[in-house]
Amino acid sequence: MSAFKRAFALGESRKWLRLLVVIGVLFLSLLIARTGPQISMLAVMIALPVMVVGGALLMRYPPLGFLLIIVISTVLKIDVPPIGLVATVLLLLTGLWIADMVVRQREISLVTSPTMTPLILFTAVVIISFFVGQLPWFSIPQVEIDNQIGGVAIFLLSFAAFILVAHQIRDLRWLKWMVFLFIGLAAPAVFIGMRVLPGWRTLNQLLLHPKTTGGSLFWLWLAALTFSQALFNKNLAMKWRVGLMAVLLGYLYLATGRNRAWTSGWAPSFVALFVILWVARPKWAMPLSMVGVAGLILGFQPIYNAIFIGDNEYSAMTRLEAWRILGEIIKVNPILGLGPGNYYNYTLLFPILGFYVEFNSHNNYVDIVAQTGILGLICFIWFAVVTWKLGWRLRNEVPPDGFTQAFVYGTLGGLAGSLVAGMFGDWMLPFVFNIGIYGLRSSIYAWFFMGGLVAIDQMRQAGISLD
Repeated sequence: MSAFKRAFALGESRKWLRLLVVIGVLFLSLLIARTGPQISMLAVMIALPVMVVGGALLMRYPPLGFLLIIVISTVLKIDVPPIGLVATVLLLLTGLWIADMVVRQREISLVTSPTMTPLILFTAVVIISFFVGQLPWFSIPQVEIDNQIGGVAIFLLSFAAFILVAHQIRDLRWLKWMVFLFIGLAAPAVFIGMRVLPGWRTLNQLLLHPKTTGGSLFWLWLAALTFSQALFNKNLAMKWRVGLMAVLLGYLYLATGRNRAWTSGWAPSFVALFVILWVARPKWAMPLSMVGVAGLILGFQPIYNAIFIGDNEYSAMTRLEAWRILGEIIKVNPILGLGPGNYYNYTLLFPILGFYVEFNSHNNYVDIVAQTGILGLICFIWFAVVTWKLGWRLRNEVPPDGFTQAFVYGTLGGLAGSLVAGMFGDWMLPFVFNIGIYGLRSSIYAWFFMGGLVAIDQMRQAGISLD
């Protein structure tokens, strides 16, 4: 019997080796076709075995892929055209996961979670909207097909990031690695931004990608996770909790000082911290909220003047006008929208403040309706609500005062802050003609860590230790 099992395991291993070689060859072929002679045969010969070995490791330890993406998005400045390194690795992880279900498990199934249904329906709406978007809604053509496909990819890869974490993390240590690796790699960005690290200019040029540090969600999730772990993870040594608070205070100093004109860089984070405090310690939050409200009332004019500096006031005016115009565009197909990316071309038909130019909404919710219609927005709101309800339930079902409860608090705050960030720009689901698919470098954190809530729930139901 043992000989039979060994033979079966050997057969499975060979099957996977063949599959990994095929995937590697196909990927490199596509890359060569895209970049032409820029990639030498020597580079291909080196890359193929690396991809096969890496693929084998990812098949054995799938969460390694999440750590790899966190490293890439946080401190690796290089990118791979045409979709970027984060999207490329995420696409490969998704392909390996599906291949594993088809080849090894011989069953395609999803975990039982209320978050899955809205995401699957949202996926269907995005695909249907893509085909509906090929219809001639206006007198000018749609955007180029590769841009439309890029728009579809942003939606689907974001959903895939959530689903992969939800399905593949079954040991709390992987989630701890994700959180503290992210904080450890992201923390230097705070002190580089404050210009207190020696050689900060060189470090900035070497490590920090503008699509990462220029993304609202990068700073939001750094603030939410450092705050929650520092205050509520009592299993963490005091020196590390103090270090986390130092990172948070450095970020707040940077956000409200040098970067205060960038509202997306601090407003969602303050919402996240406020929500975390209310969820975790409402008795603390009440007096602090009263003091905060009193401060806002007494100092309204100076605060207003501090916020509306630079071009912020003009930006607010143009955004309101853009939303009004997009409302007119959306009217032609409000149920399913105009397809991913397409409204960008149609804005040329409508002058904004007297100018005939292409523009985007700088608002995730307007973008969702314009691209996928009211159905898409319903799916998104549904997903956000059930994810919040899941975290709200888990906060009392996980072991108290440890990593897991602190993570749940931080993720609830991060979710609230991410939803607010969506009002300031296309941060959670980047728009293909604005932040673009490279914006996954910042938005990926929201989808990863929200997926962690489902992973925790699955581990709890399976009786896996959450201490």
